[in-house]
Amino acid sequence: MSQTLAAGAASSDRSSRTLLAGAIGNVLEWYDFALYGYFAPVIGRAFFPSDDHTASLLAAFGVFAAAYMMRPLGSVIFGHIGDRYTRKRALTISVVAMALATFVIGLLPTHAAIGVMAPVLLIAMRLLQGISIGGEFATSIVFLVERAAPGRRGFAGSWSCFGASSGILLGSAAGTLVSGMLDADAISSWGWRLPFLSGILLGGAALYLRMHLAEDDPAPAARVTRLPVVEAFATEWGAIIRSFAINVGFGVSFYMVFIYLATYLQQTDALPAYKALEINTVSMIGMLALVPCVGMLSDRFGRKRVLTAALVGLVVLSWPLFRLLDSGVLSSIAVGQIGLALLVAGYSGTVPALMVEMFPARVRCTAVSLSYNLALGILGGTTPLVAIYLIQRSSNDMAPAYYLAAACAISLVAVLGLKDRTGQPLR
Repeated sequence: MSQTLAAGAASSDRSSRTLLAGAIGNVLEWYDFALYGYFAPVIGRAFFPSDDHTASLLAAFGVFAAAYMMRPLGSVIFGHIGDRYTRKRALTISVVAMALATFVIGLLPTHAAIGVMAPVLLIAMRLLQGISIGGEFATSIVFLVERAAPGRRGFAGSWSCFGASSGILLGSAAGTLVSGMLDADAISSWGWRLPFLSGILLGGAALYLRMHLAEDDPAPAARVTRLPVVEAFATEWGAIIRSFAINVGFGVSFYMVFIYLATYLQQTDALPAYKALEINTVSMIGMLALVPCVGMLSDRFGRKRVLTAALVGLVVLSWPLFRLLDSGVLSSIAVGQIGLALLVAGYSGTVPALMVEMFPARVRCTAVSLSYNLALGILGGTTPLVAIYLIQRSSNDMAPAYYLAAACAISLVAVLGLKDRTGQPLR
Protein backbone atom coordinates (compact mmCIF):
# COMPACT_ATOMS: atom_id res chain seq x y z
CA MET A 1 0.00 0.00 0.00
CA SER A 2 2.76 2.39 1.00
CA GLN A 3 4.65 1.58 -2.19
CA THR A 4 1.56 2.34 -4.25
CA LEU A 5 1.09 5.69 -2.49
CA ALA A 6 4.78 6.54 -2.95
CA ALA A 7 4.59 5.68 -6.66
CA GLY A 8 1.49 7.85 -7.02
CA ALA A 9 3.17 10.76 -5.25
CA ALA A 10 6.26 10.44 -7.44
CA SER A 11 4.10 10.34 -10.57
CA SER A 12 2.19 13.43 -9.42
CA ASP A 13 5.47 15.25 -8.69
CA ARG A 14 6.81 14.42 -12.16
CA SER A 15 3.57 15.61 -13.72
CA SER A 16 3.75 18.91 -11.82
CA ARG A 17 7.38 19.46 -12.85
CA THR A 18 6.46 18.71 -16.46
CA LEU A 19 3.64 21.27 -16.41
CA LEU A 20 5.89 23.88 -14.79
CA ALA A 21 8.79 23.25 -17.17
CA GLY A 22 6.49 23.44 -20.17
CA ALA A 23 4.79 26.64 -19.01
CA ILE A 24 7.65 28.70 -17.55
CA GLY A 25 9.28 29.50 -20.90
CA ASN A 26 6.01 31.05 -21.99
CA VAL A 27 6.00 33.15 -18.82
CA LEU A 28 9.33 34.71 -19.85
CA GLU A 29 8.54 35.14 -23.51
CA TRP A 30 5.17 36.79 -23.01
CA TYR A 31 6.43 38.85 -20.07
CA ASP A 32 8.78 40.59 -22.46
CA PHE A 33 6.25 40.99 -25.26
CA ALA A 34 3.77 42.45 -22.78
CA LEU A 35 6.34 44.88 -21.41
CA TYR A 36 7.11 46.12 -24.90
CA GLY A 37 3.45 46.72 -25.62
CA TYR A 38 2.85 48.51 -22.34
CA PHE A 39 5.91 50.76 -22.64
CA ALA A 40 5.49 51.33 -26.38
CA PRO A 41 4.88 55.12 -26.01
CA VAL A 42 8.09 55.51 -23.96
CA ILE A 43 10.12 53.25 -26.26
CA GLY A 44 8.77 55.11 -29.29
CA ARG A 45 10.03 58.45 -27.94
CA ALA A 46 13.41 56.98 -26.87
CA PHE A 47 14.28 55.06 -30.03
CA PHE A 48 12.11 56.72 -32.72
CA PRO A 49 11.95 60.42 -31.73
CA SER A 50 9.51 62.53 -33.74
CA ASP A 51 7.49 65.74 -33.37
CA ASP A 52 4.43 63.64 -34.16
CA HIS A 53 3.61 61.43 -31.17
CA THR A 54 1.46 59.13 -33.32
CA ALA A 55 4.40 58.59 -35.68
CA SER A 56 6.66 57.52 -32.79
CA LEU A 57 3.98 55.19 -31.47
CA LEU A 58 3.43 53.66 -34.90
CA ALA A 59 7.19 53.10 -35.26
CA ALA A 60 7.36 51.37 -31.86
CA PHE A 61 4.42 49.10 -32.65
CA GLY A 62 5.90 48.54 -36.11
CA VAL A 63 8.93 46.95 -34.44
CA PHE A 64 6.52 44.93 -32.30
CA ALA A 65 4.86 43.67 -35.48
CA ALA A 66 8.23 43.01 -37.16
CA ALA A 67 9.16 40.61 -34.36
CA TYR A 68 5.96 38.72 -35.08
CA MET A 69 6.86 38.49 -38.73
CA MET A 70 9.90 36.46 -37.67
CA ARG A 71 7.79 33.90 -35.86
CA PRO A 72 7.20 31.72 -38.96
CA LEU A 73 10.98 31.48 -39.38
CA GLY A 74 11.25 30.47 -35.74
CA SER A 75 8.56 27.85 -36.28
CA VAL A 76 10.56 26.29 -39.13
CA ILE A 77 13.82 26.31 -37.13
CA PHE A 78 12.46 25.04 -33.82
CA GLY A 79 9.83 22.83 -35.44
CA HIS A 80 12.67 21.11 -37.28
CA ILE A 81 14.61 20.63 -34.03
CA GLY A 82 11.53 19.36 -32.19
CA ASP A 83 10.42 16.97 -34.97
CA ARG A 84 13.85 15.75 -36.09
CA TYR A 85 15.55 15.57 -32.66
CA THR A 86 13.64 16.08 -29.38
CA ARG A 87 11.05 18.49 -27.98
CA LYS A 88 13.29 19.14 -24.97
CA ARG A 89 16.19 20.37 -27.10
CA ALA A 90 13.99 22.84 -28.96
CA LEU A 91 12.52 24.20 -25.72
CA THR A 92 15.93 24.64 -24.08
CA ILE A 93 17.46 26.58 -26.98
CA SER A 94 14.45 28.86 -27.41
CA VAL A 95 14.34 30.00 -23.78
CA VAL A 96 18.08 30.84 -23.73
CA ALA A 97 17.73 33.02 -26.84
CA MET A 98 14.73 34.85 -25.41
CA ALA A 99 16.32 35.54 -22.02
CA LEU A 100 19.48 37.00 -23.53
CA ALA A 101 17.58 39.25 -25.97
CA THR A 102 15.30 40.57 -23.22
CA PHE A 103 18.24 41.43 -20.99
CA VAL A 104 20.09 43.22 -23.80
CA ILE A 105 17.04 45.39 -24.59
CA GLY A 106 17.21 46.67 -21.02
CA LEU A 107 20.81 47.78 -21.63
CA LEU A 108 20.42 49.44 -25.05
CA PRO A 109 21.39 53.12 -25.38
CA THR A 110 18.72 55.40 -26.86
CA HIS A 111 18.63 57.40 -30.09
CA ALA A 112 19.89 60.45 -28.21
CA ALA A 113 23.05 58.56 -27.24
CA ILE A 114 24.08 56.67 -30.40
CA GLY A 115 21.72 57.89 -33.11
CA VAL A 116 20.38 55.50 -35.73
CA MET A 117 22.21 52.49 -34.25
CA ALA A 118 19.79 52.54 -31.31
CA PRO A 119 16.70 51.53 -33.31
CA VAL A 120 18.83 49.13 -35.38
CA LEU A 121 19.96 47.27 -32.25
CA LEU A 122 16.44 47.31 -30.82
CA ILE A 123 15.07 45.83 -34.02
CA ALA A 124 17.79 43.13 -34.03
CA MET A 125 16.91 42.05 -30.48
CA ARG A 126 13.20 42.07 -31.24
CA LEU A 127 13.76 39.91 -34.33
CA LEU A 128 15.75 37.41 -32.25
CA GLN A 129 12.88 37.33 -29.77
CA GLY A 130 10.45 36.77 -32.61
CA ILE A 131 12.42 33.76 -33.84
CA SER A 132 12.62 32.39 -30.30
CA ILE A 133 8.95 32.75 -29.49
CA GLY A 134 8.11 31.21 -32.87
CA GLY A 135 9.45 27.95 -31.49
CA GLU A 136 8.70 28.24 -27.79
CA PHE A 137 4.93 28.45 -27.53
CA ALA A 138 3.95 25.82 -30.10
CA THR A 139 6.65 23.36 -29.03
CA SER A 140 5.60 23.68 -25.38
CA ILE A 141 2.01 22.90 -26.42
CA VAL A 142 3.13 19.73 -28.19
CA PHE A 143 5.38 18.78 -25.26
CA LEU A 144 2.59 19.15 -22.67
CA VAL A 145 -0.22 17.52 -24.63
CA GLU A 146 1.85 14.54 -25.81
CA ARG A 147 2.84 13.70 -22.23
CA ALA A 148 -0.73 13.93 -20.90
CA ALA A 149 -3.32 11.16 -20.53
CA PRO A 150 -5.98 11.20 -23.29
CA GLY A 151 -8.66 12.46 -20.90
CA ARG A 152 -6.49 15.34 -19.63
CA ARG A 153 -5.00 16.77 -22.81
CA GLY A 154 -7.14 19.88 -22.72
CA PHE A 155 -6.14 20.58 -19.13
CA ALA A 156 -2.43 19.92 -19.81
CA GLY A 157 -2.37 22.02 -22.97
CA SER A 158 -4.11 24.90 -21.25
CA TRP A 159 -1.05 25.41 -19.06
CA SER A 160 0.91 26.68 -22.04
CA CYS A 161 -1.61 29.52 -22.35
CA PHE A 162 -1.67 29.83 -18.56
CA GLY A 163 2.09 30.40 -18.69
CA ALA A 164 1.75 32.94 -21.49
CA SER A 165 -1.03 34.77 -19.65
CA SER A 166 0.99 34.68 -16.44
CA GLY A 167 3.85 36.33 -18.32
CA ILE A 168 1.55 39.07 -19.55
CA LEU A 169 0.15 39.45 -16.03
CA LEU A 170 3.67 39.70 -14.65
CA GLY A 171 4.51 42.29 -17.31
CA SER A 172 1.35 44.21 -16.47
CA ALA A 173 2.17 44.10 -12.76
CA ALA A 174 5.73 45.26 -13.44
CA GLY A 175 4.42 48.09 -15.61
CA THR A 176 1.92 49.08 -12.92
CA LEU A 177 4.63 49.05 -10.27
CA VAL A 178 7.03 51.18 -12.30
CA SER A 179 4.30 53.60 -13.42
CA GLY A 180 2.99 53.96 -9.87
CA MET A 181 6.35 54.45 -8.15
CA LEU A 182 8.17 56.67 -10.66
CA ASP A 183 7.23 59.93 -12.32
CA ALA A 184 7.01 60.27 -16.10
CA ASP A 185 10.52 61.73 -16.47
CA ALA A 186 12.13 58.90 -14.48
CA ILE A 187 10.26 56.26 -16.48
CA SER A 188 11.33 57.83 -19.78
CA SER A 189 14.93 58.18 -18.62
CA TRP A 190 15.65 54.81 -16.99
CA GLY A 191 12.62 53.31 -15.25
CA TRP A 192 11.31 51.41 -18.28
CA ARG A 193 14.56 49.38 -18.36
CA LEU A 194 14.14 47.75 -14.94
CA PRO A 195 11.50 45.13 -15.89
CA PHE A 196 13.49 44.09 -18.98
CA LEU A 197 16.66 43.55 -16.95
CA SER A 198 14.71 41.51 -14.39
CA GLY A 199 13.76 39.05 -17.13
CA ILE A 200 17.11 37.30 -16.79
CA LEU A 201 15.90 35.80 -13.49
CA LEU A 202 12.96 34.11 -15.22
CA GLY A 203 15.28 32.88 -17.94
CA GLY A 204 17.60 31.26 -15.42
CA ALA A 205 14.72 29.49 -13.68
CA ALA A 206 13.31 28.23 -16.99
CA LEU A 207 16.68 26.91 -18.13
CA TYR A 208 17.22 25.06 -14.84
CA LEU A 209 13.84 23.32 -15.03
CA ARG A 210 14.24 22.30 -18.64
CA MET A 211 17.78 21.01 -18.26
CA HIS A 212 16.49 18.61 -15.59
CA LEU A 213 13.57 17.25 -17.61
CA ALA A 214 13.58 13.58 -18.51
CA GLU A 215 14.70 13.05 -22.10
CA ASP A 216 11.84 12.44 -24.51
CA ASP A 217 11.99 9.75 -27.16
CA PRO A 218 13.73 10.48 -30.48
CA ALA A 219 11.25 12.34 -32.65
CA PRO A 220 9.32 10.37 -35.32
CA ALA A 221 10.60 12.73 -38.04
CA ALA A 222 14.07 11.25 -37.55
CA ARG A 223 12.78 8.36 -39.65
CA VAL A 224 11.41 10.64 -42.41
CA THR A 225 13.79 11.47 -45.24
CA ARG A 226 12.19 14.80 -46.18
CA LEU A 227 12.63 17.92 -44.05
CA PRO A 228 9.78 18.27 -41.53
CA VAL A 229 8.58 21.53 -43.13
CA VAL A 230 8.44 19.88 -46.57
CA GLU A 231 6.71 16.80 -45.18
CA ALA A 232 4.19 18.96 -43.30
CA PHE A 233 3.11 20.93 -46.37
CA ALA A 234 3.14 17.87 -48.61
CA THR A 235 0.88 15.77 -46.40
CA GLU A 236 -0.98 18.12 -44.00
CA TRP A 237 -1.56 21.32 -45.98
CA GLY A 238 -5.34 21.22 -45.50
CA ALA A 239 -5.08 20.87 -41.73
CA ILE A 240 -2.43 23.63 -41.64
CA ILE A 241 -4.80 26.02 -43.45
CA ARG A 242 -7.65 25.17 -41.07
CA SER A 243 -5.42 25.60 -38.01
CA PHE A 244 -4.25 28.95 -39.41
CA ALA A 245 -7.86 30.10 -39.77
CA ILE A 246 -8.72 28.95 -36.24
CA ASN A 247 -5.82 31.00 -34.89
CA VAL A 248 -6.80 34.20 -36.73
CA GLY A 249 -9.34 35.10 -34.06
CA PHE A 250 -7.02 33.89 -31.29
CA GLY A 251 -4.21 36.19 -32.37
CA VAL A 252 -6.36 39.27 -32.91
CA SER A 253 -8.41 38.83 -29.71
CA PHE A 254 -5.43 38.08 -27.47
CA TYR A 255 -3.36 41.04 -28.60
CA MET A 256 -6.29 43.37 -28.86
CA VAL A 257 -7.30 42.72 -25.26
CA PHE A 258 -4.02 42.24 -23.44
CA ILE A 259 -1.50 44.29 -25.42
CA TYR A 260 -3.27 47.07 -27.29
CA LEU A 261 -6.07 48.02 -24.86
CA ALA A 262 -3.62 49.50 -22.34
CA THR A 263 -2.63 52.03 -25.00
CA TYR A 264 -6.23 52.43 -26.24
CA LEU A 265 -7.48 53.41 -22.79
CA GLN A 266 -4.72 55.98 -22.38
CA GLN A 267 -5.35 57.58 -25.77
CA THR A 268 -9.15 57.31 -26.06
CA ASP A 269 -10.30 57.67 -22.45
CA ALA A 270 -7.28 59.68 -21.25
CA LEU A 271 -6.72 57.21 -18.41
CA PRO A 272 -3.38 57.46 -16.57
CA ALA A 273 -0.99 54.68 -17.55
CA TYR A 274 -1.05 53.10 -14.11
CA LYS A 275 -4.86 52.96 -14.08
CA ALA A 276 -5.01 51.35 -17.54
CA LEU A 277 -2.47 48.76 -16.40
CA GLU A 278 -4.40 48.06 -13.20
CA ILE A 279 -7.52 47.25 -15.22
CA ASN A 280 -5.43 45.06 -17.51
CA THR A 281 -4.01 43.21 -14.50
CA VAL A 282 -7.46 42.52 -13.02
CA SER A 283 -8.79 41.24 -16.35
CA MET A 284 -5.75 38.99 -16.74
CA ILE A 285 -6.27 37.50 -13.28
CA GLY A 286 -9.84 36.64 -14.26
CA MET A 287 -8.61 34.99 -17.42
CA LEU A 288 -5.94 33.00 -15.57
CA ALA A 289 -8.50 31.60 -13.18
CA LEU A 290 -10.61 30.34 -16.08
CA VAL A 291 -8.03 28.93 -18.52
CA PRO A 292 -7.33 25.57 -16.77
CA CYS A 293 -11.06 25.23 -16.04
CA VAL A 294 -11.83 25.73 -19.73
CA GLY A 295 -9.20 23.10 -20.56
CA MET A 296 -11.00 20.62 -18.28
CA LEU A 297 -14.36 21.57 -19.81
CA SER A 298 -12.96 20.83 -23.26
CA ASP A 299 -11.88 17.38 -22.01
CA ARG A 300 -15.42 16.73 -20.79
CA PHE A 301 -17.60 18.32 -23.49
CA GLY A 302 -15.23 18.43 -26.50
CA ARG A 303 -12.93 21.11 -27.92
CA LYS A 304 -15.32 22.02 -30.72
CA ARG A 305 -18.28 22.84 -28.49
CA VAL A 306 -16.30 24.94 -26.04
CA LEU A 307 -14.42 26.87 -28.72
CA THR A 308 -17.59 27.50 -30.73
CA ALA A 309 -19.25 29.04 -27.67
CA ALA A 310 -16.27 31.34 -27.06
CA LEU A 311 -16.14 32.46 -30.69
CA VAL A 312 -19.86 33.18 -30.88
CA GLY A 313 -19.47 35.31 -27.77
CA LEU A 314 -16.59 37.29 -29.28
CA VAL A 315 -18.41 37.88 -32.57
CA VAL A 316 -21.64 39.00 -30.91
CA LEU A 317 -20.26 40.93 -27.92
CA SER A 318 -17.20 42.72 -29.34
CA TRP A 319 -19.14 45.88 -30.21
CA PRO A 320 -21.13 46.15 -26.92
CA LEU A 321 -18.01 45.57 -24.82
CA PHE A 322 -16.01 48.15 -26.78
CA ARG A 323 -18.84 50.64 -26.19
CA LEU A 324 -18.16 50.17 -22.50
CA LEU A 325 -14.43 50.68 -23.07
CA ASP A 326 -15.18 53.90 -24.96
CA SER A 327 -17.57 55.25 -22.31
CA GLY A 328 -15.01 57.11 -20.22
CA VAL A 329 -16.59 55.70 -17.04
CA LEU A 330 -14.04 53.72 -15.03
CA SER A 331 -16.44 51.01 -13.84
CA SER A 332 -17.81 50.49 -17.37
CA ILE A 333 -14.30 50.34 -18.79
CA ALA A 334 -13.38 47.63 -16.27
CA VAL A 335 -16.50 45.59 -17.11
CA GLY A 336 -15.73 45.89 -20.84
CA GLN A 337 -12.17 44.67 -20.60
CA ILE A 338 -12.92 41.90 -18.09
CA GLY A 339 -15.76 40.68 -20.32
CA LEU A 340 -13.43 40.46 -23.32
CA ALA A 341 -10.77 38.72 -21.19
CA LEU A 342 -13.18 36.02 -20.05
CA LEU A 343 -14.22 35.29 -23.64
CA VAL A 344 -10.57 35.01 -24.68
CA ALA A 345 -10.12 32.47 -21.85
CA GLY A 346 -12.53 30.21 -23.72
CA TYR A 347 -10.12 30.35 -26.65
CA SER A 348 -6.90 29.97 -24.65
CA GLY A 349 -8.01 26.92 -22.70
CA THR A 350 -9.15 25.01 -25.78
CA VAL A 351 -6.89 25.75 -28.76
CA PRO A 352 -3.62 24.11 -27.56
CA ALA A 353 -4.93 20.53 -27.33
CA LEU A 354 -7.13 21.04 -30.39
CA MET A 355 -4.11 21.91 -32.56
CA VAL A 356 -1.98 19.02 -31.31
CA GLU A 357 -4.80 16.56 -32.02
CA MET A 358 -5.03 17.80 -35.63
CA PHE A 359 -1.55 16.61 -36.73
CA PRO A 360 0.49 13.37 -36.80
CA ALA A 361 3.56 13.01 -34.58
CA ARG A 362 6.14 13.05 -37.38
CA VAL A 363 5.40 16.72 -38.28
CA ARG A 364 3.48 17.85 -35.22
CA CYS A 365 5.91 20.51 -33.95
CA THR A 366 6.39 22.00 -37.41
CA ALA A 367 2.72 21.96 -38.42
CA VAL A 368 1.43 23.37 -35.13
CA SER A 369 4.18 26.02 -35.07
CA LEU A 370 3.66 27.10 -38.68
CA SER A 371 -0.12 27.38 -38.57
CA TYR A 372 -0.10 29.13 -35.22
CA ASN A 373 2.79 31.51 -35.93
CA LEU A 374 1.69 32.44 -39.43
CA ALA A 375 -1.67 33.52 -38.02
CA LEU A 376 -0.19 35.40 -35.10
CA GLY A 377 2.67 36.83 -37.17
CA ILE A 378 0.45 38.18 -39.92
CA LEU A 379 -2.62 39.15 -37.90
CA GLY A 380 -1.90 38.88 -34.17
CA GLY A 381 1.31 40.89 -33.95
CA THR A 382 -0.01 43.55 -36.30
CA THR A 383 -3.23 44.05 -34.31
CA PRO A 384 -2.05 47.11 -32.32
CA LEU A 385 -0.74 48.70 -35.53
CA VAL A 386 -3.96 47.96 -37.43
CA ALA A 387 -6.12 49.23 -34.57
CA ILE A 388 -4.25 52.53 -34.39
CA TYR A 389 -4.47 52.91 -38.17
CA LEU A 390 -8.20 52.12 -38.28
CA ILE A 391 -9.01 54.69 -35.62
CA GLN A 392 -6.86 57.34 -37.26
CA ARG A 393 -8.24 56.58 -40.72
CA SER A 394 -11.92 56.35 -39.77
CA SER A 395 -11.97 58.77 -36.81
CA ASN A 396 -14.08 56.08 -35.12
CA ASP A 397 -12.97 54.76 -31.74
CA MET A 398 -15.11 51.66 -32.30
CA ALA A 399 -13.16 50.53 -35.36
CA PRO A 400 -11.09 47.92 -33.41
CA ALA A 401 -14.35 46.21 -32.34
CA TYR A 402 -15.33 45.58 -35.96
CA TYR A 403 -11.87 44.20 -36.71
CA LEU A 404 -12.05 41.85 -33.71
CA ALA A 405 -15.53 40.56 -34.63
CA ALA A 406 -14.50 39.94 -38.25
CA ALA A 407 -11.39 37.97 -37.25
CA CYS A 408 -13.38 35.78 -34.85
CA ALA A 409 -16.03 35.17 -37.51
CA ILE A 410 -13.33 33.70 -39.79
CA SER A 411 -12.20 31.37 -37.01
CA LEU A 412 -15.78 30.36 -36.22
CA VAL A 413 -16.31 29.16 -39.79
CA ALA A 414 -13.10 27.08 -39.57
CA VAL A 415 -14.12 25.51 -36.25
CA LEU A 416 -17.61 24.58 -37.45
CA GLY A 417 -16.09 22.41 -40.19
CA LEU A 418 -13.61 20.70 -37.83
CA LYS A 419 -13.72 17.02 -36.84
CA ASP A 420 -13.48 16.89 -33.04
CA ARG A 421 -10.80 14.42 -31.89
CA THR A 422 -11.22 14.98 -28.14
CA GLY A 423 -10.16 11.86 -26.21
CA GLN A 424 -9.14 9.91 -29.31
CA PRO A 425 -5.61 8.50 -29.73
CA LEU A 426 -3.13 11.04 -31.09
CA ARG A 427 -2.37 10.56 -34.76
